[in-house]
Amino acid sequence: MTKALLTVVAFALCAPGARAGSDPERAKFVKEQFRHAWQGYVNYAWGHDSLKPLSRGAHDWYNGTLLMTPVDALDTMLIMGLDAEARQAKELIKHRLSFDQNMEVSVFETTIRILGGLLSSYQRTGDADLLVLADDLGRRMLPAFDSPSRMPYGVVNLRTGAVSRPRSNPAEIGSLLLEFGTLSRLTGKGEYYARAKTALVELFKHASEHGLVGSDFDVEDGAWVDRDSHVGGTIDSYYEYLYKGWLLFGDADLKAMWDKSIAGVNRFVADDDNDELWYDHVDMNTGRRKATLYGSLDAFFAGLLALSGDLPRARALQESNYKMWTRFGIEPEELDYRSWKIKDPAYHLRPEIIESAYYLHHFTGDDRYLAMGATFVDDLVKYCKTDTGFAELKSVVTKEKSDSMESYFFAETLKYAYLLFAPRQTLDPEHEILNTEAHPLKRTW
Repeated sequence: MTKALLTVVAFALCAPGARAGSDPERAKFVKEQFRHAWQGYVNYAWGHDSLKPLSRGAHDWYNGTLLMTPVDALDTMLIMGLDAEARQAKELIKHRLSFDQNMEVSVFETTIRILGGLLSSYQRTGDADLLVLADDLGRRMLPAFDSPSRMPYGVVNLRTGAVSRPRSNPAEIGSLLLEFGTLSRLTGKGEYYARAKTALVELFKHASEHGLVGSDFDVEDGAWVDRDSHVGGTIDSYYEYLYKGWLLFGDADLKAMWDKSIAGVNRFVADDDNDELWYDHVDMNTGRRKATLYGSLDAFFAGLLALSGDLPRARALQESNYKMWTRFGIEPEELDYRSWKIKDPAYHLRPEIIESAYYLHHFTGDDRYLAMGATFVDDLVKYCKTDTGFAELKSVVTKEKSDSMESYFFAETLKYAYLLFAPRQTLDPEHEILNTEAHPLKRTW
């Protein structure tokens, strides 16, 4: 970091009133928003993957349903103490969720949403039926790892095991270990951990000498298709799982890979030239800057920095995140942070900026992050709330709504908002490791 930026961060770290508590009224308000969105799902999309909040219809990802919203929402309900809603969701899952379907699914999305949600809810309820479902799903996805590189294909058929889409990316290849590893520990089946860890290790072997990875990889050829390196979508959770995998499993290999990776990211991808901290796009081999692009998915990185103990950088990056949000009244999917020109104006009800506020508040106790969270939640209600739920925005400039409310809005966006305002003891992110879909996984083995 530049000297001027470090001075600003040091001042913030020493600011008065930096040890704060919770905001019970705000937590209650977030819970009410959850109830509102859930009731919309119950009324208009029951038994399907998600609600279409404008047309009052239902959406399924594939040629059937995986009950994405109920599975994604269940552990949030349990954390919030929404017992009636949790019973309602759990009964639907136990009686209606089946993986014996001729269905081609995304290995990554199914792992983080469905497998992660089932495992987290099993750990919170002790209901063995949820673990049985998780084991069945994990077994059906194992064929995805049968590539020449031992890194998973992007798509697998849950009934036949047929695989497709060899072109993948670090996020999809490297963000499976928390879930498959937890499944392995809970069932005693070592293959789950071994397959997911091997994929992660093999991917790391293809990183540059600086520990950087690209955006597009072919698991059959074992070669990079795109060497653009950054911390946003297609790469983001790869870095996240290196550090969180170390926390959850104590695997020293993961810590070593994290240490090399984060050193390279902070050396080459970090941009603090103008006394603000951003993370841009560079060539993975040379570190040469390619574009000053940043967006809603990149905003998670401040939280990961905070979790890993780098509070100065975490604080500085969250200030940039907040500037991005408040500049437009809500954050865009992608912008050029140097020219402040929006490259993608959509807002997909993303959680990452709230996630970072939560981690920073947890580790610093600074009231500033409660204030940020209040801004985020108020703007969500102002621009995205409908009479049946919450809607994505086609544009943060016009605030025109889009007919979609993804399941992660329940799993992540509202969960992180609630945890930000709830008492600190509600969840300890160093002992309940939140996967990239915000499903808490505990080291109970």
